[in-house]
Amino acid sequence: MVEEFDSPLAPLTTMRVGGPAHRLVTATTIDELVDAVRETDDAGEPLLVIGGGSNLVIADEGFAGTVVRVATSGVTRESQDSCGGAYVRVAAGEVWDDFVARAVAEGWSGVEALSGIPGSAGATPVQNVGAYGQEVAQTIASVRTWDREAQAVRTFAASECGFSYRHSLFKASSRYVVLDVAFQLVVGDLSAPIGYADLATGLGVAQGERVPLGEAREAVLEQRRRRGMVLDAADHDTWSCGSFFTNPMLSVAAFGRLEERVRERLGADAAPPRFPGDGDALKSSAAWLIDKAGFTKGFGAAGEAGLSGRASLSTKHTLAITNRGEATAYDIRALARVVRDGVREAFGVTLVNEPVFVGHDL
Repeated sequence: MVEEFDSPLAPLTTMRVGGPAHRLVTATTIDELVDAVRETDDAGEPLLVIGGGSNLVIADEGFAGTVVRVATSGVTRESQDSCGGAYVRVAAGEVWDDFVARAVAEGWSGVEALSGIPGSAGATPVQNVGAYGQEVAQTIASVRTWDREAQAVRTFAASECGFSYRHSLFKASSRYVVLDVAFQLVVGDLSAPIGYADLATGLGVAQGERVPLGEAREAVLEQRRRRGMVLDAADHDTWSCGSFFTNPMLSVAAFGRLEERVRERLGADAAPPRFPGDGDALKSSAAWLIDKAGFTKGFGAAGEAGLSGRASLSTKHTLAITNRGEATAYDIRALARVVRDGVREAFGVTLVNEPVFVGHDL
């Protein structure tokens, strides 16, 4: 376990903004992770647990407490057979895309569409990470956590995790610190059915078809690269938290009001994207709403709307807010507010930020 003081946090996040931590502890084993969290709680200090930092916007003032960085590692195949599949336990600090690459190489199907997503394995159940027709809730068997209130290890079966669109029990509360995640994966050479239209087109297959795992992974990575969603230090479009806003989930009545606003603004034949959502809800596209509200790719870079120009929408994808090299957390927040408020004014829909704001809010 390594302990540092007044340590900068910006380099530990993919957005690359934020001030220092009063105290930074790096835990490389589960015992170190539990000890660091328990010690901080016993001292009554503020606690922030971070993994890959891909979903955080930390305030410029930093964090006046203890930051525990999860740097545990390990992928263990606990069982595998042709009927039950592969039961694989992944340490919370394991780099997520490294695990996906391992799964593809081993012939474990079910997470290949989640290739290229930055961050750590332990963060995936918190956000119920998803992309290109897959989400981790479909393959998670259990999540082992440290219960900060009970001061004990607690394991949650998938059915107990409260998974929904980009949400879970673990996101709703800071009570539980993820220690490791167990996945139940299909053994085979073919991907899960391709559930995303653009991905199917890129692969030259119909939706619902399966392709070799390696081909599915490469196709996903290509889709993500075109959108600036694969980390590259030389490409400021990737200095982001990925998708900044979640796709809005609307009741049938609220979706009807959205359709009316869209026709009023864009013409009688215009219609917002419409997809099945959770339960009776309908889901639309945050990227589409942002674009049609007037916030096109690269918005903000020229200093529109009184912005600094140090942050902008990605030049490749309207759903990502990016650090153009010298942005502050204030710059990121200011741009996010302009976009959120502009979409609400145009269409009556309030977008919800996907990344977590630490020490400030949107």
